[in-house]
Amino acid sequence: MKKILVLILALIVFLGHAQSDVEAIKKVVTAAYIEGTQNTGSIDDIRKGFHPSFTMLRLLENDVKPLSLEDWIKAIETRRKENAGNLVRTEGKILAVDVVGSAATVKLELHKEGKLIFTDYLALYKFSEGWRIVSKTFYRHP
Repeated sequence: MKKILVLILALIVFLGHAQSDVEAIKKVVTAAYIEGTQNTGSIDDIRKGFHPSFTMLRLLENDVKPLSLEDWIKAIETRRKENAGNLVRTEGKILAVDVVGSAATVKLELHKEGKLIFTDYLALYKFSEGWRIVSKTFYRHP
């Protein structure tokens, strides 16, 4: 009986950690990615949620074209200046979070004015400072 209680307690602790990781990942994805890169969230939040070595892998003309975090941030800042006051809000819908140890993936959709525009796949690692996005691939819906 004692072994069963210890096993149940260990399972509860494990599930609690797994759930807290999922919630932490959702928080990073929402603040850094959905609000930070897609809306008017803070550039600081982007840098906190993305690892400096982040790379977006873009499929262009049948080739993979990487984009660094700093180049993406420059493009975001340019877009915000060009569209100041006219930015249409992007809504994010997290579809799946998969966590194994210190690695995770997130599948999400981005919608503008009710229309699905992107399906994104984010890869994250858990660092000493917490979960950070390290890579992204995506599909742009027609």
